[in-house]
Amino acid sequence: MIGKFLCATALVAVAVPAAAAVTVVGGSAAQSCYEAAASTVVLSHDLGVCDRALSEEALTRYERVATLVNRGILKMRDGRTDAAIVDFDAAIAADPEQAEAYLNKGVALSKKDGWANALPLFTLAIEKKTSKPALAYFGRGVAHELTGDVRSAYNDYKMASTLEPAWDRPVEELSRFTIKRN
Repeated sequence: MIGKFLCATALVAVAVPAAAAVTVVGGSAAQSCYEAAASTVVLSHDLGVCDRALSEEALTRYERVATLVNRGILKMRDGRTDAAIVDFDAAIAADPEQAEAYLNKGVALSKKDGWANALPLFTLAIEKKTSKPALAYFGRGVAHELTGDVRSAYNDYKMASTLEPAWDRPVEELSRFTIKRN
C-alpha cells in the first residue's frame, strides 16, 4: 500500500509542473495566461490575467479553449482541483478534440477521485495526440498499476521511457518490475 501511495504521489509531484499548457500567441492576456501555465513559477496575478482574457478579449474558439485549459492548470497548481476540473470540462465541451484538456483533467482527477477515474482520460489524451505523450503514458501506467493491471502499467511506463529517455521517473518505475518468461 505504501508503494502505491508513493507511486501516486510521484505522478502528482511530476505532473503538475509538467502540465500540458496550450499555446496562444499574439501579445494578449490569453498569451500571458499561456505563459503563466507553461511556467513553473506561479505568480498571484496569473489567474486574473486568464480571467481577463476570457471575459474581455475577443478570442477565437481555439484561444478560448486554450485559455480555459491554461487557467485550469493554474487553478490546479493553486490547489483548486474542483475549479480546475470545471475549466477542463468547459474546454472539452467547446472542443472535444483538445487533448491537453483530457490530460490535465486526468491529472486533476487522480488527485481528487482516484486513479481509476483518471485512466480513461489519459487514454483519450494519447488518442487525441497530446503534446506530452510521455506524461500521459506515465499517468496511465500509474493508474493501471494502482487498479491492479500490472502488465499494462509496465507497458505504459516503458512507452513513457521510450518517448522521453532523459526523464528518470519512468525508468525508476520500470526498475521495480521483474520480467519472468514462461
